[in-house]
Order: sequence, then structure tokens, then C-alpha cells
Amino acid sequence: MDQTKARSSNIELFRIVTMLLIVMHHYVVNSGVLDKVYENPTAVPSLFLLFLGAFGKAGINCFVLITGYFMCKSKITLKKFLKLLLEVLFYNVVIFLLFILFGKTTFSLTEFVNILLPFRTLAQNFTGTYLIFFLFIPFLNRFLEGLNRLWHARLLLFITLTYVAFSTIPTFSVSSNYVIWYMALYFFASYIRLYPCPLFEKTKFWGILSLGLIALTCGVTATLAFISKATNSRLSYAAVSKPEALIPLALAISSFLFFKNLKMPQCKFINTVSSTTFGILLIHANGGAMREWLWKDVLNNVGAYDSPYLYLHAILAPIGIFIVACLIDLIRIHLLEKPFFMLWDRWSEKLLAPVRRCTEKIERK
Repeated sequence: MDQTKARSSNIELFRIVTMLLIVMHHYVVNSGVLDKVYENPTAVPSLFLLFLGAFGKAGINCFVLITGYFMCKSKITLKKFLKLLLEVLFYNVVIFLLFILFGKTTFSLTEFVNILLPFRTLAQNFTGTYLIFFLFIPFLNRFLEGLNRLWHARLLLFITLTYVAFSTIPTFSVSSNYVIWYMALYFFASYIRLYPCPLFEKTKFWGILSLGLIALTCGVTATLAFISKATNSRLSYAAVSKPEALIPLALAISSFLFFKNLKMPQCKFINTVSSTTFGILLIHANGGAMREWLWKDVLNNVGAYDSPYLYLHAILAPIGIFIVACLIDLIRIHLLEKPFFMLWDRWSEKLLAPVRRCTEKIERK
């Protein structure tokens, strides 16, 4: 997440694609259009929207895999975490105040306190759980130091046979906890980074496998859509509704390995856009009021379902959201984040020196 000088543009391109998939997923699941879809889930427009939104959980996995791949050989610093935390708080407060100003919500002291507390749940809220997970990374790295390759592989096998299997097999169940799942993903990503092998470098293999898994995702989703219609239920996303399930995990790993192996030169444009992806998530998925305003009031996804321009709307709306949110976050980075951390770099060494000396004494003991 830190903005370094040597970003790998292939991975940054993957980060952009991942965020686009997440925005498209939200287009379908956060807009109320699923109610229209399930009126006739096997209609062509319904299947199109189901396919469009089927990759959100795989996108979450991709996002965390990128973090794990880089952070398993890096250190969490106060500056890195502070960048994340301040970005979250900035968008929470600004969007809340703007919605009050324009009459989209009313002021509530309880709600205002809640937006200042990003750690309100360890269940499925991405932002809060990601911040908690980020604080676990130093402990995860220390744990990995005690594993060799064999024991690391055994750990991944155990995770697959328990957590992944229980989330995939219909008769089993897992109480979803994103923090724990992110840790599991961290072990997958760190294995790829710490123990490279020829299989991990086969770009063509992982590309073909990714395409196959995309086709499998669409095929399973379509099959479940027909079952949903026959049983008057909502089963279309049953195979991809949890990031821990086998298909979203396999697709995330295969696509990550494909992009990791892409040979492409450094691209300043890609790297710049990629630096805003977390901000794009924070803006467009900020909460119930944002979902109501964005997907229903502004874009009217439900109304677009019966429009002849549905397909164009469903593609261009997420892209437009991505572009606008990207520009907003670039403004924030240049006007607020960079000046703040220039001052931070100037003064933090002096301010934190006593704490650092105390920590070093404790470690020596």
C-alpha cells in the first residue's frame, strides 16, 4: 500500500482490474437490481448481470493476495498504517458531512462516532477487517520465520481441507470472519513469494487456467440460476458468495500468478491509477447512504434493467465510477496526503525517538 518508487506495473495493472471487478460486483449486489434479476433469473439480461457481479469475492481475494505477496518480505511501519487509517477516516467523515449538507441523511451523534471507529466488526466489513488484518502482519511474518517449506505447504493443505472445503461443500458451513480469512490468504501469497518454483512461472498455464475458472464461474452461476427459477429461490451466487469457497480462491490465485509473470515495462500511468484503488473502494462503497444515492438515485440500476441500454449502462457505470473516484483520490493524495507526510517525515524521527529507544531496550532484554 505504500507508494514506493519501484512499483511493478504488472501487479499494479492487476490491482486495477481487481478493483473494477469489485465495482461491477457492487453494481449488481448493492443496487437492488438483484430483485429484478430473480423475477426471471434465466432471462438474458439477468444472466448478463449475474455474470457481471460474480467476481467480487474473487476480487477481495486478489486484493489481499497482493498485500501478502509484498508484505511477507517487508515491515509494517507506523507511517504505512497511518496512511491507511487516515484515508479511511477522511472519506468516512467527508462523505458523511456532504450527505448531511445535501439532505441525503440526518446527523446522528451515534453514527458520527461510528464513522470514527473503523474497527466496529471482525466479520465481513472489508475496510475495518483489512485494517485489523494489516496490524497482524508483523506477527504473521514472525510466525512464518519458524516454518520451513514443508510445514508451510502442510499449513496450506490444512487450510484447504478445512476452511476452503467447509465453505465449498453445501452440507458444511463456516462462520465467515474476514480477518481470519485474510490471514489464510496471506499464507498462500507468502508461499508463492518465499518458495518460487518453475510451476509458478508458467504464464501461459495460469492464463489458460484463469480463463477456464472464469468460464466455470459463469457456468455454475448460470446452472444455479436455472435451479433458482425452478425452486423459486436465490441460489445463483451460492458457489461464489464467500471468498473462502474453492472457485473464488482458485481464480484469485491463478489470475494473480498470471499477472505476476507478465513482462511489461514500468508505466507511470498504471502505477498512478493503481495508487488510488483503495480510495476508490472507500468512496463508492462507503455505506448505506452512499449505496442508496449512487446506485439508486444517480444511476438508477433498477430502472436500467428494463432499458434497451442495460448492457451499455452496466459496463460504463462501473468504469465511470472508477474514473471519477480515481480523480477524487488523486486530488486527496496531492493536496492532503503528500503534504502531511512530508511534515511527518520531517518531525516523526524526533517525536518517536523516545518510543524507539524504549522499544530497543525491551527487545534487548
